[in-house]
Amino acid sequence: MAVLDRIRTPSTSTVAKAQKGAGLGLLLAAVATVVWSGSFVTSRGLHDSVPPVQAAFWRWIVALLAVAPFAVRETWRQRALLRKHLGFLTLAALLGVTVYNTLVNQAGLDTPAGTMGMIMAASPVVMALWERLGGQRLGARRVIGMVIACAGVLLLVSKGSLTLGLSVGAFWMIAAALCFGSYSALLRRKPAEIGSLAFLFATFVLGALMLAPVYGVSLAVQGGFEARPGTVGPLVYVGVFSSAVAFFAWNKAISLIGAARAGIIYYLQPVCVALLSYAVLGERTGPLQVLCMALILGGVVLGAASGTRRTGRQ
Repeated sequence: MAVLDRIRTPSTSTVAKAQKGAGLGLLLAAVATVVWSGSFVTSRGLHDSVPPVQAAFWRWIVALLAVAPFAVRETWRQRALLRKHLGFLTLAALLGVTVYNTLVNQAGLDTPAGTMGMIMAASPVVMALWERLGGQRLGARRVIGMVIACAGVLLLVSKGSLTLGLSVGAFWMIAAALCFGSYSALLRRKPAEIGSLAFLFATFVLGALMLAPVYGVSLAVQGGFEARPGTVGPLVYVGVFSSAVAFFAWNKAISLIGAARAGIIYYLQPVCVALLSYAVLGERTGPLQVLCMALILGGVVLGAASGTRRTGRQ
């Protein structure tokens, strides 16, 4: 019986390792969320100077240049494995690279950065639904936290009214949230043998290639944009930080704690976007927004917490 008890009961070192992995996952999800918040501000800031498709294309070219020195060797070494899983990689690139970011840029044409961040905060619901459909149990505490945070998001978007009154850009953002939530859930199916850097580089390449034809059409119809500090600087930010750094952190976070739990942290995004948009773009935050942010933060704290019994498996 003593032997059986030792087999059934996790050792202290195993629990500690699981807790450490979960803590790192939560930290990486928070890093990605904060960095991505800046991309909504830059998308809004570039709305009248860089066409959406061109902004998306150059974002990923910059990201490729940033990742290449670290990822080329691993990508070349795993080239046969990447060819084997080309279908999976293409779908991940289409959702997370090609379509998602282009939709965000398109929404930035007529949607305030704060509203963009609020709508994107709905994407964790998509992540949780996909995981639930895949048989993952979310847990009562996580569901309650998600509901509280989502209520804060809805109250923000509706401005306390029963009608949302969404702009065309808001619908683009809803589509972007669906894409990003699906991409995040898809990451749980990433073949474990594919290295993180190889996966990142391969999806960036595929995403940029799928954008290239649309980029050509945009150049022919809309013309190019003027390369100056006000356009190049934001593109470098979203290419290096919002793409290379944030996607690496997010992908790693999901491998450690799962899309549903990482999605709870993602609810912090509207808070971060609201603060950044006020500081950079002058978009003001009123009492209603502060109240809703409190709901979102409360939901995040509640939903991100979990017992050690399930740590590392969600």
